Amino acid sequence: MVKELFSLFNCLKMTKILYVEDEPALGKIVKESLQSRKYEVVMAEDGQAGLSLFEIHQPDICVLDIMLPKMDGYTLAQNIRNIHPKMPIIFLTAKSQLDDVLKGFKAGGNDYLKKPFSLEELIIRIENLLTLTFGQNSNQKEINFGRFIFSPNRYELKGPGAEVRRLSHKEAGILSLLLQHSNSTLERKKILLEIWDDDSYFNSRNLDVYITKLRDFLKADPRVEIITIKGIGYYFSCPE
Repeated sequence: MVKELFSLFNCLKMTKILYVEDEPALGKIVKESLQSRKYEVVMAEDGQAGLSLFEIHQPDICVLDIMLPKMDGYTLAQNIRNIHPKMPIIFLTAKSQLDDVLKGFKAGGNDYLKKPFSLEELIIRIENLLTLTFGQNSNQKEINFGRFIFSPNRYELKGPGAEVRRLSHKEAGILSLLLQHSNSTLERKKILLEIWDDDSYFNSRNLDVYITKLRDFLKADPRVEIITIKGIGYYFSCPE
């Protein structure tokens, strides 16, 4: 049960993409579009900055333009491969000559997408490459607790009387963490770092809002309770 819940939480965490693109207008459109699809995106406009962001943020996948200032995409990919040999890398470029494609693969690229491209095609390639690399599986099992059924892949919480609540990404992540630590104390800081990667005051206040919403969802079963442990975190009382 515990292993299953840890796996579910890992799948609920946002996929983090390193996107390196030196065309600001295109970069802004692609970044915002990916974020609207629930990806976390860190973006750089040159190869050196891209390498720094890679080391700091440890993304799940890299999407790299080839023609970059300061360090081209081929060199950036080689540096990334030296740090993380299995990191999935997609090249974006206006070049389409066979020699360029082969050079991209030799530099460590896994896939190659020619500009202009559609966002849908990029997303499909991202998801396919993640599946091939890490064996991700979107067919998540449902979790039963108390009088509820939690469906992580659909972000749904079914309550008594077949009432269905649609959870946000962060609500689903917090609930998954609470389930991992059911009938035990979960530190507030751990939630903040797992869900936001940052335990700032602003995110702490956001956590209060999400906990209040989850409590409202769960009040249909009095046996399921998120109890505040002042100065520490929460105790999740939950019959399995």
